[in-house]
Amino acid sequence: MNYELFIAKRIIAGKKYKNSISSPIIKIAITAIALGIIIMLIAVATGAGLQYKIRDKMAGFKGHIQIVNYDNNNSDVSTTPVSVNQDFYPEFKDISGIKNVQVFANKVGILRTDSDFEGIVFKGVSTDYDWTFFKEYLVEGNLPDFNQPRTKGVLLSQTIINRLQLKLNDTITATFVKTANSKIPSNRKYTIVGIYNSGFAQFDKNMMIGDIREVQKLNKWTENEVGGFEVLLDEFDTITEKGEEINNEIAVTLNSKSIIEAYPNVFGWIKLFDNNVWFIIAIMIFIAGINMITALLVLILERVQMVGILKALGSSNTSIRKVFLYNASYLILKGLLWGNIIGLSIIFIQHYFKIITLNPDTYYVTTMPVYISFWAVLLLNLGTLILCFLMLIIPSVIITKIDPSKSIKFA
Repeated sequence: MNYELFIAKRIIAGKKYKNSISSPIIKIAITAIALGIIIMLIAVATGAGLQYKIRDKMAGFKGHIQIVNYDNNNSDVSTTPVSVNQDFYPEFKDISGIKNVQVFANKVGILRTDSDFEGIVFKGVSTDYDWTFFKEYLVEGNLPDFNQPRTKGVLLSQTIINRLQLKLNDTITATFVKTANSKIPSNRKYTIVGIYNSGFAQFDKNMMIGDIREVQKLNKWTENEVGGFEVLLDEFDTITEKGEEINNEIAVTLNSKSIIEAYPNVFGWIKLFDNNVWFIIAIMIFIAGINMITALLVLILERVQMVGILKALGSSNTSIRKVFLYNASYLILKGLLWGNIIGLSIIFIQHYFKIITLNPDTYYVTTMPVYISFWAVLLLNLGTLILCFLMLIIPSVIITKIDPSKSIKFA
């Protein structure tokens, strides 16, 4: 029989324990544990949510890895065409973990109305394009249909629609700047067949999606010439590894670049979330541990007579310390239970009802995204329990200083 655990249970269940002087301090300690785990869960969920959402949105607009001609000189505009007749297109035969390879071509232009104008990047795509991303953020209309000889339908963002006071099915005029092969600016008319709203202001403010054949005609390219290729991966975490493999597979005249390399400032910024989360976790565990140490010391001092009696009956210091550590562990578990219930409830409410909103110009999202995994919850709880427990071992040494003859005398 584990008599230390038996005594700890009796202490916890006793009415005197619940009405003792230490009761308010114990409640404060439990509350500190609960608040700590709530804040840690929210910090992890929001940090991971922002990272995943931002990187998924960037991949939706740019693909995970882009393959272009070296002459494009890091520009968003497709200046030098690439032939579609590549060994890796339409798929990489020797590289696993690739979801899709799709062609694209970009052209800078200006959308004009009777009273206003807006600069845009016309992204031309083809029938191989993966529309999963835009299906998620489509708010009105349909996606362009490329299964016809000529497609004049385009996809515009809600941001551009609002600025130019347009609506679905409107016809718009686009003016495209001259190129080496076309000295005179070209005017084209397009129909708005769909409206999307990704909340990523950096791209929403100027991205128009349409038929790649339009860009080819504007640039005087043949049907076998494109601006480049976008590679979508099954797992974002493999982007560095797959980027190296892809770079080794393509021709020396081509250049592959991941979105991490193309947008280092954005990914450097979201990487800071990890540092913030770890800082919050460390602070919360430290505060919770300090409160538990205070509660344990009060519990011990309140039961000095009991400690003396147990020592007189032959209990070792280690056994008596176990009694109070079991007691403290119960308080930690109780705090963790309530903290998990409240913290996960807040996360689920935010996930489904989108209560907290953000400025998309600053955070690239309109609502606070949250993501939490089972393993993250498990590790947070185990880490908090273990670290708080270890912090309690040192103050429990006070039990060894209690003299049974003196403590029993005043019982």
